[in-house]
Amino acid sequence: METRTCAVPPPQREDGDRMSPKDFDASFAADMPRLRRRLLALTGNPHDADDLLQETYLRLSRRARTQNLTVQQHPYAYTCTVALNLLRDAWQHPSRREQSTDRLPESGWDGGLASYEASQTTLALLGVLSEKEAAAVILVDLEGLSHDTAGERLGAHRGTVQRNRMRGLAKMRDALGL
Repeated sequence: METRTCAVPPPQREDGDRMSPKDFDASFAADMPRLRRRLLALTGNPHDADDLLQETYLRLSRRARTQNLTVQQHPYAYTCTVALNLLRDAWQHPSRREQSTDRLPESGWDGGLASYEASQTTLALLGVLSEKEAAAVILVDLEGLSHDTAGERLGAHRGTVQRNRMRGLAKMRDALGL
């Protein structure tokens, strides 16, 4: 005997089946300690567990605010599923995870505009100086030479290079208004 099942469409949801943001907050707050313990066991790091818990809350609260979140029969299971999906996504895409490093982040690419502006500003400031002052500033501050080496290149005494450099830097500060 063959039995056939007739596909019955699910009943239409009414507005009463939607979860309000206030109800969602209460439900999430009730499930939060249990969910945090589970995430802590999975991640092994309390900071990662807290980040994941926050991301889960944000994802679900966004849906609750737009009235797209329905009342769940098992709210903890639903919330846990969302959190586990977020965790799995982080594991599958490690490039999306925050990386701890002791190096500063690279500066953003601006097409070389910042470098060009810095060069133009430097050239304009050096134009304010006398030849001797500009030479001292360039050799000591831009090329990184010592006062003695700069003096040898310029054919001047170390003290003269130092004095010209100090005068030049003072004029540059005045030009910048510092």
